[in-house]
Amino acid sequence: MSKHMYSTANLTDTQLKEQGNQLFAARKYEDAISCYTKAIIKNPTNGTYFTNRALCHLKLKRWEQSCQDCRRALDMDQNLVKPHFFLGQSLMELELYDESIKHLQRAFDLAKEQKQNFGDDITAQLRLARKKRWNVLEEKRICQEIELQSYLNRLIKEDMENRIAKLKLEDNVNEDLIKEKSQEIEQECEDHMTELNNLFAKVDEKRRKRDVPDFLCGKISFEILTDPVITPSGITYERKDIEEHLQRVGHFDPVTRVKLTQDQLIPNFSMKEVVDAFIAENEWSLDY
Repeated sequence: MSKHMYSTANLTDTQLKEQGNQLFAARKYEDAISCYTKAIIKNPTNGTYFTNRALCHLKLKRWEQSCQDCRRALDMDQNLVKPHFFLGQSLMELELYDESIKHLQRAFDLAKEQKQNFGDDITAQLRLARKKRWNVLEEKRICQEIELQSYLNRLIKEDMENRIAKLKLEDNVNEDLIKEKSQEIEQECEDHMTELNNLFAKVDEKRRKRDVPDFLCGKISFEILTDPVITPSGITYERKDIEEHLQRVGHFDPVTRVKLTQDQLIPNFSMKEVVDAFIAENEWSLDY
């Protein structure tokens, strides 16, 4: 980087921020971080400088540093959308999904209250965080089922061994009969284990398909659609969510920003049929 071109010695914190913004736009994230850091040194009370530096760290995949800067910005003002948004993304990369979802949801709510337009950026990250948390819980459930399967197989085998041992202790049973009955017990045990493992295999097969497609979820609440309506822009929403948006935020489509009124909402019956069919085949999705 040219010292002449990016000389910072006599610049104000605002000028340093502007220079950092230019460097960020040019994808020179390290140089941008340097400018934002100098701006922070000159004025450590401006949360925007920390937020901007956090985004640079996010671009460079420095999740911890991004989190630190976001938290410092939020210490100054809890109602800033971007620090919550960037913090949510960094926490998701650190696999801290509960906290990530909390901050992404807060970013979404604040953006709605402040009528800031982030398009589908925040909602997309929120859906992703929820999906990743769901997958982690699924993995945990699968591990628990594997442990249960192993435990039950072990019980069946121990029962077989105990029954055979008890049979051998009976005085009035000859060796041929012991052998015959032992084989029967072993076969019975094998049948039980086969039936048990087949049952778990069916459960496992169903689990592999456990995923709710994004298009079945509302773009505002992120829950599975129950009363879907479609706007003239072709976007489908959950009725209560879009009606609340129109009343509280403004008369426009949240995604396309096109003017929208409540009487323009049309029931999306075809989507309703698709959702109902999906739920009928996947009752677990009600807990998604």
